[in-house]
Parts: sequence; C-alpha cells; structure tokens
Amino acid sequence: MAKPTFKANPIQVQVPATSANVGPGFDSIALAFAMHDRYVAQVLDEPGLDIDVTGEGADDVPRTDKNLLVKAIYKGFDFLGGRPKGVAVRALNVIPHGRGLGSSASAIIGGLVLARALVLTGTDKMSDEALLNLASEMEGHPDNVAAALYGGATVAWKDIVNGKEVAHAIQIPVDLRIRAMAFIPSTTLATKKARTLLPASIPFADAQRNSTNTALLMHALTIRPDLLFSATADFLHQSYRSDAMPASFALMTKLRAAGVAAFISGAGPTVMALHTGDQEESEQLARAGGATFEGKSLEIAPRGASLL
Repeated sequence: MAKPTFKANPIQVQVPATSANVGPGFDSIALAFAMHDRYVAQVLDEPGLDIDVTGEGADDVPRTDKNLLVKAIYKGFDFLGGRPKGVAVRALNVIPHGRGLGSSASAIIGGLVLARALVLTGTDKMSDEALLNLASEMEGHPDNVAAALYGGATVAWKDIVNGKEVAHAIQIPVDLRIRAMAFIPSTTLATKKARTLLPASIPFADAQRNSTNTALLMHALTIRPDLLFSATADFLHQSYRSDAMPASFALMTKLRAAGVAAFISGAGPTVMALHTGDQEESEQLARAGGATFEGKSLEIAPRGASLL
C-alpha cells in the first residue's frame, strides 16, 4: 500500500460516553449518552508528538505514545499505510475515567476517526466495520466501541471468519421517551479487575432468565419503555462483582426495590438508571444516590463519533 497523503488542517471529533452490559446484555448491548469527549489532531511536518490534555483524568493521562488516544491514531495510520512525521493532539475529557462510562472506548474511537479523517481518501480505505474491528482489537470487546461509533443503542457480536474473530454491530433506535440517570461515585474500578470476579459457569436457570431478559430489552428500548424494569434484571454478571463495589450494588438494589430500572454501568462502579420521567422526577431520582454518588441526568445520544 502506498504511503498515505495527509491533510494539513486540524481535525476535531466528539465522541459520546457509553454504558455497556445494559442489564442482562453482557458484552453485547450498549448505550451512548450525550456527554462527549472532544479531540483535535493535526499532522506536523517536523518529527515529534505534541500532546495536551485537559479535563477529566488530565493529571493521570500520559503525554507520550502510551496515551490511548495516540495509540488509536497510530493504529489507524498504520492501517491506512503509514504514519506522518509528527502529530499534535489535544483532548478535552468530560467522561469520568474508570467509572464504567466508556472513557477508553471514547479515546479509541476518537483516535481512529481522527486518523481516518486526516488521510486523504481515508473514508474509502477504512469502512466503519473496519474501524469497529480495529477498535475492538484495542478494547478487547466490541460493545462500548460500537455505541461510541454508532450512537443510540447497539448490539455487538463477533463471528469467526477464516479462523479470525470479526466484530459486527447494529444500531437500534431508542424510544425518545427514555432518559438516563448516572450515579457516579468518586471511586474507580478497573475493567480488568472486574472481569476476574466472573465465574466460569452459571446455573442453567440463570442463563435462561438472562437470555429472556436480553430479548425483552430490545423491545423495551425501542417501543415499550414500560418494560425496562423487567428487561434490565441481570442474572449473569452483576452479583458476582458486588464485593468489589458494595456501595454501588447497594444503591442498585435500593433503586430496583423501588421499581427503578437500574443496573451497573459497564464494569462499574457507576450505577445507571433508565426512566421516562420529567425534569422534576429526574431531580428526585438524582437524590437517591445521597452524598456518595453524583446524580447526572443524561440524554441518549442518537449519533456516535462526529467530526466537528
């Protein structure tokens, strides 16, 4: 492949926050929310890497090629045929880090979209499906990155094609009445650690109930939000992680006891609740987290990563 021709002008993209594992939809179903990180990248004529990060996690994000956004940009350039001499990158982070709201998926999708946009004919050489697979390789699973790329609700899965895993995703339009309340704690939980708590097998009855609720969730998200409470009940993963986030699990249990469609967002420790209430009901719901959690009202983001 010939070395790519790079655009000189800076490119800006915004990428939404995401919540994966929606109730029973472990590693498959995710939602995008209207809380966006913004990234800007520009190709430089001189060798080097110029990085500036502000906002959430700015003090902890590396200013080197170990930066996840930069890794994704480089992975995109490599796919498209080669890297430029230098790159300047700016990141304004809004999505909390390590809280189960897809901050890593945002950086990965943002970097790949920037790389594609910085290359002349990049969109011809890197389809959305190819981009999704690059992102899935970096993230380890396609659920969060699918929602970050496409927006709305997404169902993601993998097939084996010629002995290789290939990620796919479809977008599902979400009923416009549905809103979300994120209960965000100050504590964090690494996804890798949370995965170590999952069992190798679960009881058959739990698997049956989970598959039923996953199917029901599709119907609830699209046209029957009154079914969200039943559809978000999980029997596959949440209870096994409860010891790692006792406060989050206690809040989720309290909310569900009150009939609220609450679940752990991603690997936690944020608790997400879906509802169709008005602003006054949202404000009442936000107070359920007490002093331990910040209640943040979120709209569903119908679009994923968008160039600005």
